[in-house]
Amino acid sequence: MIPDNEKLSYEYIRGLVEGEGCFTFCSVKRRKDDIEEFRFIIPTFVIGMHERDTNLLIMVKNTLKLRNKINTYPPRERKDGYKRGAMSHLVVRDLGQLKNIIVPLFYKKLKGNKGRQFEQWLEKIGNDPAVPDSYKFIYKIYKAGFYDRNPGFE
Repeated sequence: MIPDNEKLSYEYIRGLVEGEGCFTFCSVKRRKDDIEEFRFIIPTFVIGMHERDTNLLIMVKNTLKLRNKINTYPPRERKDGYKRGAMSHLVVRDLGQLKNIIVPLFYKKLKGNKGRQFEQWLEKIGNDPAVPDSYKFIYKIYKAGFYDRNPGFE
């Protein structure tokens, strides 16, 4: 077993994300005045792996100095009988960590489909009215060229 405190290279982390990561949104519903429900979506970065690789997720978390905990879910069986092993996930939704760690790490560094997914994610952050205004700051500085002028995690 590799020690949890071993540092991973940023290129290695990007490679893991190309295969196992996802740039997505988490739906949140809130009640207002105990009557009406409104929905918003939070930009979310997720990397998930079989529980046997939880140690690797811990190393990603430690290398990037993320504050999030890693959640492990038990094995499950799908309706078609396929048995899926236990999974561990690292989920980042925090505005500061997305803006200062996740976006700079992956900006213009992913290739193929994951690179397109990342760009579409940034665009949706800025253009979807269901995304809270506070998160739109990520889009504004992205469009203003901040990440071009301040490349991170070389």
